Amino acid sequence: MDIKILSPQWGNEHLRINDFVSKIVDAGFDGIDTWLPPDPTVKKELLHLIEKNGLVFVAHQHEATGNDFKAFQTSFKNNLIACAETSPVLINSHTGRDHFSHDQFLSLIDIAAEVAERTNIPIVHETHRGRMGYSPQATAPLFARRPGLEITADLSHWVCVTESMLGHFEPVLQEAITRTRHVHARVGYEQGPQVTDPRSPEWAYALERFLTWWDAIVVVNREKEREILTFTTEFGPFPYMQKIPFTDRAIASQFEINCYMKDLLRKRYIG
Repeated sequence: MDIKILSPQWGNEHLRINDFVSKIVDAGFDGIDTWLPPDPTVKKELLHLIEKNGLVFVAHQHEATGNDFKAFQTSFKNNLIACAETSPVLINSHTGRDHFSHDQFLSLIDIAAEVAERTNIPIVHETHRGRMGYSPQATAPLFARRPGLEITADLSHWVCVTESMLGHFEPVLQEAITRTRHVHARVGYEQGPQVTDPRSPEWAYALERFLTWWDAIVVVNREKEREILTFTTEFGPFPYMQKIPFTDRAIASQFEINCYMKDLLRKRYIG
């Protein structure tokens, strides 16, 4: 199984596409996890650079909207189709809103499954605050109703929402691990979705817990004989990355942290 480590474009929006791609290629990332640029010219350039540099591409669906649920369904489906048309290795979906009903969530899961089957592009649903998979207790009933539901494991959100390291949610956590096809490798803690710096000793307990979960995800995907498993080093910019009070300076370098996570994951899982 190939394990590929991707860079987010998030936090690098100020760079021109060719400069961003050159930056992550030079840093040794295997690919990109990002949304589709709204400008057709920029999108064409991004896809060209991905192909030219042999990069793995995860397309990011987070823009679905609508004044009512029917309109949201249509927007959701159209966005997934637009992502699939770019031939990513998979589509990472921010699915729904946390206030949607259980049946509405099931409807969106089914729409995604239909698009995935028609396009032969896997669609995985991110465990993210404000979305369908915002907490373990909200996700467990969806797992029970949809055996084929697969996820992007961004467990930093579950840690933050439950104010815990998930010790009371072991059954659904293990189920989530078996359903993970993509990982957002950001380390959260009990009061937030992103530690200040995973290199710092006060966060060693959190980093080790997340590495344990990611270890299990790697094992499960190898057992399933997956061809590829993707990790995105998704430490983000402000306001995920805090600033020194009364200044405009971040407390650490987002890119340096993501490079540290890339190197840590590569050494651990690839060698």
